[in-house]
Amino acid sequence: MTTKSEHETETGRTPSEGPVPASRLRKALLMAAGVLALALGAAGIFLPLLPTTPFLLLAAACFMRSSEQLYDWLIHHPWFGSYIRNYREYRAITLQAKVTSLVFLWATIGFSIFRVVDSLAVKLLLFAIATGVTVHLVRLRTLTREMLEETCPSRVKTNLRSIDTQEG
Repeated sequence: MTTKSEHETETGRTPSEGPVPASRLRKALLMAAGVLALALGAAGIFLPLLPTTPFLLLAAACFMRSSEQLYDWLIHHPWFGSYIRNYREYRAITLQAKVTSLVFLWATIGFSIFRVVDSLAVKLLLFAIATGVTVHLVRLRTLTREMLEETCPSRVKTNLRSIDTQEG
């Protein structure tokens, strides 16, 4: 019969390696949240009231902490990658993304405040959160054709479709 060293746990790992189940569970939950956020972001491309960029940013954040493969796939994806890169590189989103996000945000918060929540404290909290998100979105730069041409002319074609639909 083999004996465990004094530093090994029941799982056969040393304390410095950390608990296996918690790490695996955390990764699995983050991956599931990333897949859900990705699905909502993808739906947002086709549904005008569902914001795309925030969900894709959430998916990227979840994948970055759970799966390097999925993160790399998302960042380099021909459709989804540009949303994330534009935000990371330019701190900018398209005008359509701003408007859609704000409309969706205030519609859901307004519905919650006036139809769902009874507590005044919770109503004020929801209003404060929505105000904070609004300030953040308004302060973000709006992605323009010139921004793309000045920093990376080869990427202009992949982003023109979303910019041209706003200008036209």
